[in-house]
Amino acid sequence: MQTIYDFKVKSIDGQMIDLSIYKDKVLLIVNTASKCGFTKQYTGLEELYKNYKDKGLVVLGFPCNQFGSQEPGDEAEIKEFCSLTYDVNFPMFAKIDVNGDNTDPLYKLLKNSAKGVLGSEAIKWNFTKFLVNRKGEVVERFASITTPEALVKDIEKVL
Repeated sequence: MQTIYDFKVKSIDGQMIDLSIYKDKVLLIVNTASKCGFTKQYTGLEELYKNYKDKGLVVLGFPCNQFGSQEPGDEAEIKEFCSLTYDVNFPMFAKIDVNGDNTDPLYKLLKNSAKGVLGSEAIKWNFTKFLVNRKGEVVERFASITTPEALVKDIEKVL
């Protein structure tokens, strides 16, 4: 059976990253967008990362332009926006598709491991979050409206 550690993904800087470097870490994987009503969640995601990284949490951001074309920029523009506007220091990756024929393989696994509302696999909007335990297992899926601050108890439980 595949785990998230079996995947390689492209960083926002264009480097291939083997997700096995995150073995034994708790991961919060989020599809992001710079021009969304939920974009302000970058602040909370960065706070979670800052507050819990020494305990083993890593937030992974995956920009996606599939919802209302709210991530129109290229990787350089996204990186600059995240850095200058929200002081994002958690790892960010290249733009991907999270639904449809070109769904990134990592997201196929995430969606299959933790279904959404009414058993749907489809990602409904930007800032859907997946919590992954230290064994690389998806333990929870959170909707866009769930703020990063609301995840503290769930994160502390798996840390």
